[in-house]
Amino acid sequence: MRRRVVAVVAVVVAIVAVVSGGAFAFQRKLIYLPSGGPLPSAAEVLDGGRDVTLVTVDGLRLAAWHFPVDSARATVLVAPGNAGNRRLRAPLARALTARGLSVLLLDYRGYGGNPGDPTEEGLALDVRAAREFLLRDAGVPPERLLYFGESLGSAVVAELATEHPPAGLVLRSPFTDLASVGSLHYPFLPVRWLLLDKFPTAEHVARVDAPVTVVYGTADSIIPPGQSRAVATAAGARTVEVPGADHNDRVLLDGPDLVDAITDLAPP
Repeated sequence: MRRRVVAVVAVVVAIVAVVSGGAFAFQRKLIYLPSGGPLPSAAEVLDGGRDVTLVTVDGLRLAAWHFPVDSARATVLVAPGNAGNRRLRAPLARALTARGLSVLLLDYRGYGGNPGDPTEEGLALDVRAAREFLLRDAGVPPERLLYFGESLGSAVVAELATEHPPAGLVLRSPFTDLASVGSLHYPFLPVRWLLLDKFPTAEHVARVDAPVTVVYGTADSIIPPGQSRAVATAAGARTVEVPGADHNDRVLLDGPDLVDAITDLAPP
């Protein structure tokens, strides 16, 4: 009997080890879900749009779309979530430019036909290249620059804001840290031990010296609303709750509550 129990335990341990090893090896394929190209030109997406190139400090050239507005109140640097490409964020750019805000839609490395492979460190370099483009090439004053992060992008811009505070920071459906989300969706794995990329959003926002607004849906099935509220608490942020909205609902892409939240942080 004892031998049988030992044998069963050994099989279970072996299975867990194999599954965990596979999850470790392929984790970034589960985290980052890019869509490639080709993509239309920025001008085809929105009148006046410009195709621009962001150059990272590690030598990558990343395609992005810039939608400038004459006499813009502010410019919004949009850091997307973990899936798709910048074409999916075009409706947000259209809504924001209609409110008098310029917009930069970036695609991270590995997204939208861009070179490279996404990692936490790499995305941090990508968003810095986007900020540098806006300040140096587009002539945006730092005091008129807003950061907007969507889901995973919330962690990316929160980290950026610890080093380069914006005029305002809007986080849509943020998680406290990536392990907390991973543990929810993969409860059978030791996620916190396995993760290479941490994305500690709550830790970052606690160090941000700028106004912060957190927008989230009450029916979010991917990022629990409680995690978004915890990020808001860490930041001392204003919250905008969108009743009945799930993570990928259109209302959280370019809905009025979200657009208002971004516009409200723009300098007068």
